[in-house]
Amino acid sequence: MNLYTTSVLASFASLQVILLLSSNILCCQANSLGNETDRIALLRFKSEISDPFGIFNSWNDSNSFCNWDGITCSRRHQRVTSLNIIGQKLVGTISPYIGNLSFLKTLVLANNSFTDEIPQEVGKLLRLRYFVLSQNILGGDIPTNLTHCTKLVRIALAYNKLVGKIPEEIGSLVELKFVDLGRNNLTGKLPSSLGNLTLLNAFQVGYNNLVGKVPVEIGKLSSLTNFSIGINNISGTIPETLYNISSLSFFSITENQIHGTIPYDIGLNLPSLRWFGIAVNRLFGSIPHSFGNASKLELIAIGANNFVGQVPVTLGNLKNLRILSLASNSLGSRSANDFVFLNSLKNCTSLEKLQLSSNNFGGVLPTSLANLSSQLSMLTLGGNQFTGSIPEGLNKLVGLSALSMDYNLLSGFIPSELGMLPKLQALYLDNNMLSGQVPLSIGNLSHLYGLYLNENNLEGSFPSSIGNCQFLGELDASENKFSGTIPKEILGLPALTKSLNMSWNSLSGNLPTEVGNLKQLNTLDISSNNLSGEIPTTIGECLSLEKLYLQANFFQGLVPSSLASIKGLKNWTCHKTTLQVKFSKIYRDCDF
Repeated sequence: MNLYTTSVLASFASLQVILLLSSNILCCQANSLGNETDRIALLRFKSEISDPFGIFNSWNDSNSFCNWDGITCSRRHQRVTSLNIIGQKLVGTISPYIGNLSFLKTLVLANNSFTDEIPQEVGKLLRLRYFVLSQNILGGDIPTNLTHCTKLVRIALAYNKLVGKIPEEIGSLVELKFVDLGRNNLTGKLPSSLGNLTLLNAFQVGYNNLVGKVPVEIGKLSSLTNFSIGINNISGTIPETLYNISSLSFFSITENQIHGTIPYDIGLNLPSLRWFGIAVNRLFGSIPHSFGNASKLELIAIGANNFVGQVPVTLGNLKNLRILSLASNSLGSRSANDFVFLNSLKNCTSLEKLQLSSNNFGGVLPTSLANLSSQLSMLTLGGNQFTGSIPEGLNKLVGLSALSMDYNLLSGFIPSELGMLPKLQALYLDNNMLSGQVPLSIGNLSHLYGLYLNENNLEGSFPSSIGNCQFLGELDASENKFSGTIPKEILGLPALTKSLNMSWNSLSGNLPTEVGNLKQLNTLDISSNNLSGEIPTTIGECLSLEKLYLQANFFQGLVPSSLASIKGLKNWTCHKTTLQVKFSKIYRDCDF
């Protein structure tokens, strides 16, 4: 190698070193500028927010912004890649400077109190993958510019006050897997471009004001597991192709105006189905037997539609079933065959709620009711055509908190074993033909809140054991044949705040002075009995009374002036008595 060649190579090597050093200098300068841009953007973001928990205390110049609470930076460039602050009760607006965090991949500000609109500048975050602003007070439209963020995987804006339409351009975000826009005030139609989101797992837009039909293109989403459009104003039918997405697990179209039938083979085509909610629509037809093949089902809620026919016995195959809600349809044929399916439900050992009210079920209630799951907390049978007596063995359903058999044709006595349901909070036996006395065991229901016995043929004295029901908030025993006096124990119930109705019976004696203990009671109706004597002055201590009905009794004397203390009394009647009333301001609304 000659001297000239050696000199050239040395010069070239020197040039490489200079270029490398220059590149590093430029790179460092660029990083430095970018870092400063991020720092300024974060401080601008902070400046528009009230911070009650002090999450921003670390946001100062004593340390790098990469060490600030809620911030994550990339290792190489030390640029902000994540801004994640959840549930810190932050109050304020989201600064447009957020758009300057050009390396940001995750923006999570859920469960705070951000107001105003989402800034359009979020469309500058081209690396953004997770955009989560749920549970705030954000208004305005969903920024159309957000669709510039083509790497988005998750959009969660639920529980806000967003208005306007779902942008048609959402179909350009082909990497989206999760969309939750529920519980806002969105309007317009579901975009047909949703069919482009072939990776989408979850689409949730419930609790809005959306209209129109479900686009047929949604049937292309072969990865969909969660489809929730409940509580909107969506109409039309569900595309058949949607019922063929085998990955579908959660399906909710509750409270819309959708019509049509359930495909007969739904349980075969949707083997992963766990939640099927279609209540409060305009659907019709029969319940498919194939549901029994969807072995993962936990909930079937088809109430408030127009379904007919018998309930398939194949539902007993669903070992994981927790909720079966069939209320407010036209199921059954008012015959003894209507409850054949009930025997199969004994296999559903996880069943918690069984709602069969307001249908055409008939015949005698079977004793197999007692074989249902001990996990059962709600059993509603009201509004049917059941005859015979209340079956024995219901005390086995030790998990019951609500039992309704109202508006049927039931006769016979109230079984004393109903008093052996330790968790019972609501008991509806009204509007039947039950007779006999209320069993003393009713006093064992220490958690009872509501007791409804009205419009039966019950008789005798009302049991004083009711005084043990210290949580009782409402008692309706009207339109029966109860006699004797009003038990003082009832008037001593501390939780009796909603209503006490013992009208249209044959109660006699005085209205006890203990009535003054009902200081929080809203409605007292003891009309149409044989009560006599004077109205006690203590009634003026019922300061929360809004409705008071005393008519059609034999009360005497003056209306107590203490009633003037009840400022909220809106409606009260005392006609057909021998009461004398001074026509002062407080009494002039009395109905004689």
